Amino acid sequence: MLINAELLLQYQRCKRRTFLDIHGDKSQRDAPNELLQKLQQDKIAHHLSTLAKVTYHQPDYSYGNWEAAEAATLELMQRGVEYIYKGVLLANYFEGYTLLSRPDLLVKRPGKSCFGDWMYVPASIELGKRPKQEYQVVAAFHAQVLAAIQDFAPETAWLILRTKDRNYPVDLLKWTPRMQQILEEFIQVLELPNPPEVFISRQKCNLCHWYSQCYAIAQSEKHLSLLPGVTPLRYTQLQDLAITTLESLANTSPSTLENLLGFDSEVAPKLIVQAQSALERRPLILPYPLPTEDITFTAPIELYFDIEAQPDLDLNYLLGVLVVDRLANTEQFYSFLADKPEDEELVWQQFLDLVWQYPEAPIYHFCVYEFDTVKRLARLYNTPSSLVRPVLSRFVDVYEQLTQSVALPVESYALKAIARWLGFEWHEKEASGAKCIYWYDQWLETGDRSLLEIIQSYNEDDCRATLTVKNWLVKFFQDEYGLRLA
Repeated sequence: MLINAELLLQYQRCKRRTFLDIHGDKSQRDAPNELLQKLQQDKIAHHLSTLAKVTYHQPDYSYGNWEAAEAATLELMQRGVEYIYKGVLLANYFEGYTLLSRPDLLVKRPGKSCFGDWMYVPASIELGKRPKQEYQVVAAFHAQVLAAIQDFAPETAWLILRTKDRNYPVDLLKWTPRMQQILEEFIQVLELPNPPEVFISRQKCNLCHWYSQCYAIAQSEKHLSLLPGVTPLRYTQLQDLAITTLESLANTSPSTLENLLGFDSEVAPKLIVQAQSALERRPLILPYPLPTEDITFTAPIELYFDIEAQPDLDLNYLLGVLVVDRLANTEQFYSFLADKPEDEELVWQQFLDLVWQYPEAPIYHFCVYEFDTVKRLARLYNTPSSLVRPVLSRFVDVYEQLTQSVALPVESYALKAIARWLGFEWHEKEASGAKCIYWYDQWLETGDRSLLEIIQSYNEDDCRATLTVKNWLVKFFQDEYGLRLA
């Protein structure tokens, strides 16, 4: 069986995925979504940008004919060419397993190898901006196979990242032992009769082609990974105590958990109340909720704010504001949209002009991104502090207020999960922030204005969803604490 770097990369993210990639029924996989396609396009663009700076050779072979591919790669190495793109190297491992290395680049360096007075080091062209562990482990994998081929083990491999200082050295003396440990664990998992247990981790799972299958299993089992706050580390701790169901967690004493790794005196009781909320299917007050004086109630005029951004361009292209005038009983949505990236400053000024028309109105948003982005835009465009600080002082994070006070029977505290639990629905059923990134790229490429209209509709719905959650939260606080709406 061939073990390649992609399998090792995915194994570090999810043990179950690699098992299914090899042994699973491929007809059960999800179709690639738009964001995954965009990431693949971005990776190709990053490769092309890197390759444009060097003169490289690429071995000529048919995909899958790895013996011929390795022979063509070795011929280039024996010639001593400076750069080899997508070379192929093979090395025997345990009985029945062969390591297949396809480093993005093999880079010639001075040294002694079986080829002469030179040797090669591997370089991985990665889409990330940080030297993540999984990247460094993969670099060590390429280096181990390369060492067996050239009779010389390099001490350093390289990551070429999407940052200004893109070349990052990988310390192979440090990472090779870790890679070997992961490789051995990986083979043990492959030899299991059944796939590893499901664990749903939204951030890692959403782009996986096995997500629908795994999520269905998790739902049918009422798996604890669907409970907000249950991380892989905490789940392991709970398993050691035979706490694997909502019922068992809901009936656990906080003192049983609070001294465990990943828990403390605040996390433990909150997680138990979260389990009780899911079990009883109703919202519950958390231990240590916000003091009543910190709770925001209804104001005569309120602003609801949401941003759409394109991270690759470092661009905030849409600032949406919903103005709710409770005295006049009106709602007006303003969509400040940058048709082209250079219009971001204009959009920023339009936003400031609007919010200053309502100098007393609280500005509601969901999560910290909007607050941080306003600070960043102010710095970027040299906006006077006198215009920005009073605006920031009016920001109210609905997410923070809710998650510090209430446990909800939801699988996630994302805006969509909470608002849909309350009965709110988006007009574009499949829309998401990630898809908006893809759609804005498509707009820049095609000029299809209908894409912008979908994004604007989605952004307005985000603002209205924030309003829905905030209104519910005000009523909940009023009912629970017996407080009068201001």
